[in-house]
Amino acid sequence: MANSEQINPIEYGAVGDAKTVCTHAIQESIDRCAAVGGGIVCLPRGRYVTGTLFLKSGVTLDLEEDCILLGSTDLSHYRRAVPKTFRSYTDIYTEKSLIYAESEHDVAITGQGTIDGQGQEFSGPYLKRPYGIRFVTCTDVRVENVTLRNSAMWMQHYLACDRVTIRGIKVWNHSNINNDMIDIDGCHDVLITGCIGDSSDDGITIKSSCDRSCENVTVANCTVASHCSAIKCGTESNGGFKNIYITDCIVVPSKQRHVINGCHQGWAGLALEIVDGGTLDNVTADNITIDGSVAPIFMRLGDRGRPVGPDRSRPAIGSMRNIFLSNIKATGGNSLGCVIAGLEGNEIENVTMRDLDFSFKGGGTRQDITRCFTELPNDYPESVMFTKRVIGPIAEGDLEPDTFRLRGETCSMGRLPAYGLFFWHVKNVSLENISLSTLTPDERPAVIFEDAVGAVIDGQGADGHSKDLSKDILFVANNGI
Repeated sequence: MANSEQINPIEYGAVGDAKTVCTHAIQESIDRCAAVGGGIVCLPRGRYVTGTLFLKSGVTLDLEEDCILLGSTDLSHYRRAVPKTFRSYTDIYTEKSLIYAESEHDVAITGQGTIDGQGQEFSGPYLKRPYGIRFVTCTDVRVENVTLRNSAMWMQHYLACDRVTIRGIKVWNHSNINNDMIDIDGCHDVLITGCIGDSSDDGITIKSSCDRSCENVTVANCTVASHCSAIKCGTESNGGFKNIYITDCIVVPSKQRHVINGCHQGWAGLALEIVDGGTLDNVTADNITIDGSVAPIFMRLGDRGRPVGPDRSRPAIGSMRNIFLSNIKATGGNSLGCVIAGLEGNEIENVTMRDLDFSFKGGGTRQDITRCFTELPNDYPESVMFTKRVIGPIAEGDLEPDTFRLRGETCSMGRLPAYGLFFWHVKNVSLENISLSTLTPDERPAVIFEDAVGAVIDGQGADGHSKDLSKDILFVANNGI
């Protein structure tokens, strides 16, 4: 940072009374700080209401302890902020954000204070609900230690940014639909570490809604809860994913009982998805603890084929390869099971699973093994996609067991043919020291390979109500095993 200037927005008229709109005072502080080459805008204790703030190069917005930055509940206080040159599918999601930066460098949000978007006060379609934080084509970004709450949409969106560090933040996002925790979108060289989050929609989400790949991303030492997928690559995948490393993370049940979308358990602990073209290559997840997710892992290579924009052609089917999962312990799994599903002629390739210990609810029947599923290549990917059944419209109140909410409907989950791992259209899968068990007896095999080429199993056992894994695998229409 070129300058150590410190500015207090109170000097420019900010009032922390939770009523006075302080947008102008805070923005003037940011602008003056940037004009002298950068520095820190220090917001002291108090409750400051604001509309859109534009963060500038070299400026750190620092929120002191007991400082709460409140997003205005008046949509007119949010200025239109659409990327000037960089295009992505998210252009249709929003044109308003509480804190926005584009093509800036050395920007940061820090401190022990809180940013509260008051998202529960907004309703309607995407464009009527502001994001919390949105940085586009920025470099050297830091967000550290702050608490983020109640966005009307995604809490944070980092689009086509380089060198992003998100460290030690706490996120609570259960005030509206589309309430993701973090979205890293087409970014390079990203570190997310020491974060705690609980979200209505996806948690730590790595995506590529643009032509730019998301690569060199490390997620470490985070604790995540989600009603959907806790840690996820996808759903948007146009630019693809490369060199993703997830380590020393914990997935826990959400503390929020009321479910807007998904289910209290969360659909998946770890989800890897390519459905809009692009290539997923070299993803490692190691030393992960998952408690309570319906499916500990979910992988999907599909063909939704959504283009980056309306003027772009439909992308070809993408690819998924070189995935390494190790030292993952999962308890409290549902009776659904985990699916790793490609498409016929477009297999998920080169998957190694080593030292996994998964426990499931059990209760499956022989009938579940022979149940037929369609491939659903165009469907939105989620762990329950092949077994879900619509029950009716969403009703208020807590969900019944084995049900979830999805886009205005209440659905039941069903069961996959295997109680543990169901591989469908895969190539070169290696299972090493895998333990799969159920809390109650289950008549399904622990593992099923259907349309698989090159499966390698070391035969190390399962326990509980399972048999030895080498004797509890079913191969269906396989070649080259």
